[in-house]
Amino acid sequence: MIDFPVSFTSKEITPWGGMVLLKQMLDKMGFSEVVSKCEHLPVSGSNRGYAPEVILESFITSIWCGANRFMHIELTRLDPALARIFGWEKVPAQDVYKRYFSKFDHVTNLEVSQYFYSWIFDNYHFDHFTLDIDSSILTRYGDVEGAKKGYNPKKRGRKSHHPLIAFVSDVKLVANMWLRSGNTSSANNFLSFLEDTLQKLQDKTIGLIRLDSGFFQSDILDYLEQRDTDYIIAAKFTHPIQRLIADRRVWIKLDEGVEICEQSYQSESWNQARRLVIVRQKIRERPNAAGKMLSLFPEEEEYRNYRYSAYVTSLKLSAAEVWRLYRGRANAENHIKELKYDFGFGSFNLKGFYATEAALTFAMIAYNLMSLFRQFILQERTQKRLSTLRYRTFAIGAYFEKSKDLIVLKIALVKKRRKWFTSLWNQSQNFTYPFSNA
Repeated sequence: MIDFPVSFTSKEITPWGGMVLLKQMLDKMGFSEVVSKCEHLPVSGSNRGYAPEVILESFITSIWCGANRFMHIELTRLDPALARIFGWEKVPAQDVYKRYFSKFDHVTNLEVSQYFYSWIFDNYHFDHFTLDIDSSILTRYGDVEGAKKGYNPKKRGRKSHHPLIAFVSDVKLVANMWLRSGNTSSANNFLSFLEDTLQKLQDKTIGLIRLDSGFFQSDILDYLEQRDTDYIIAAKFTHPIQRLIADRRVWIKLDEGVEICEQSYQSESWNQARRLVIVRQKIRERPNAAGKMLSLFPEEEEYRNYRYSAYVTSLKLSAAEVWRLYRGRANAENHIKELKYDFGFGSFNLKGFYATEAALTFAMIAYNLMSLFRQFILQERTQKRLSTLRYRTFAIGAYFEKSKDLIVLKIALVKKRRKWFTSLWNQSQNFTYPFSNA
């Protein structure tokens, strides 16, 4: 039984008061000015149309607030206090974003992505970094351009897109993203993608590139060696490689249930031999170990008790160090999961192929800006996912109030959390740009 009365207030109250921290960071970076100076962005032909900086900033902010479909953007559109924090007179409806991204074509996407990725990397000083490149499967429903039937392990027979994504592992940023049809292979158009990624990274030097077995191709190996770029690439378990592994009799024990060796190997399609590091893990002692069985020898007990993995590499480090370095590539898969679950990477799609790619490009920019916020504002040793930050840092009730001719944003926080928020506010005020990674 409710024993209290219900009343009303005309105050504009937002559940996203913590977003003021991100607004402060964007202002320090000059984000609106950067958008307004981009000559490649489509512009509305109507006098009543929204400026590109309002469309893109509100789209990115909506993602941060939890939107992972266009219809979810309506939640932020109906929040006048949030609009006031960011200085928008009005927040566009979902159809505005759909019409805007539908103006993008292939050339526009290339030019706009070059502009925004380069803007971040030109102002972030790091070098000799590790680049991880991976592909992903985005299942599509309905009539979506470029959605084709291809490899889709979770939704067999469903149409999908098959994008390529590059990550700078050291600073946890997306370096590039291309959308591709669902019937393409992992390595399809890889070399063009890599050259485009290097162009976005400007004059920065790749210290190491890590790729999974989908990129285990001679033309990729030749290209990286011609560039003098160190690499670790997981090997495909072809029959010759399985026989080579089966012939090994000397293994070095690294840990309980883990053994390692190395071998010089030359495929029939290669013009030279290359170093192959091989790891085997005993299933009984490491039931969750990654790797594959030797399918050529399913009945032989010596082989079916182990899971194997192999890596071709140009590095001259110890075999154990090569394996340790490659295991760090698992972070790329975690980044893709966060992009899908927290940034709408798998669900912001439109009927047009290039319209979808444009929307996903700005989802990548939203990811990069959030990564910078985590590194330079929060500065926590363990970086939390956006889904955690959303309710721990950003979902704070707030409203505007006039006090002595000043408009004050009143943050609803208990006393013991006010010091924490004040420290973040000071950190965002002292945020300097450009920046470097200490």
